[in-house]
Amino acid sequence: MIEQKKLSPLVRLVDDDEMVLRSESFLVRMDGWQTAEYSSAEEFLERDDFIRPGCVVLDIRMPRMSGIELQSLMNQRNIDLPIIFLTGHGDIDMAVSSMKKGAVDFLVKPPSEERFQEAVKTAVEKDVANKTIKFERQTKEALFEELTPREQEIALPLAKGSANKVIAIDLNISEQSIKKYRSSLMGKLGIRTTVELNEFLRSIGKL
Repeated sequence: MIEQKKLSPLVRLVDDDEMVLRSESFLVRMDGWQTAEYSSAEEFLERDDFIRPGCVVLDIRMPRMSGIELQSLMNQRNIDLPIIFLTGHGDIDMAVSSMKKGAVDFLVKPPSEERFQEAVKTAVEKDVANKTIKFERQTKEALFEELTPREQEIALPLAKGSANKVIAIDLNISEQSIKKYRSSLMGKLGIRTTVELNEFLRSIGKL
C-alpha cells in the first residue's frame, strides 16, 4: 500500500538578481509559505526536491539557461510544478508562449505585493489540490491491483448493476462463488455498495 508523504508546500524562487530573490522571499514568507532561493536554473535543477508541492517563481532572462528553456526542460522531465514567470523584459509573445507550455501566470517586474502574493497563493493551492487528487487516484489504482484477476473480472459487471446470477452464468461459475468474490473484493476496496463500486471504478478509468 502506498503512503502519502506529509510534505509542506515550498515556493521556489529562481532569479540571478540577489536583491530580487530577497524581496520575493520576504513577500512569500510574509504569507506563511516556505521558500527556496536559487540564483540560476542549473542550481534549481541540481538542488531542488521536486516531490514537494508548491510552485516556481521564475525569471525569464538569466545567464546560460533562460526561464523559458528551464520550463521546456521541466516539461521534458515531467517536473509538474506550476510556474509563475516574473520578468522585467516580458512581452506578449513571451507571455503567450509560456502560458501555452503550461505556465500559470506571467507577471512583469515589479508586480504589486498583492498581485504577487495572490499569484503564489493561487499556484500553490492549485498544485496541492492536484497532487492530492493524483495521490488518491494512485491509492485506488493500487487497491484495485491487489484484487485477484477473477475479482477484477467480477467487479466490472457488478459495478454496472448486473445481478449475481447473471454474472455467474456469464462466467460459468456458481452463484455462491460470485457472492464470495463480491464480499472479498468489496472488503479489499473498502466499499459497501455497488454504487460506491461504480464510482470507484470510474475514478480510475475502469468504467
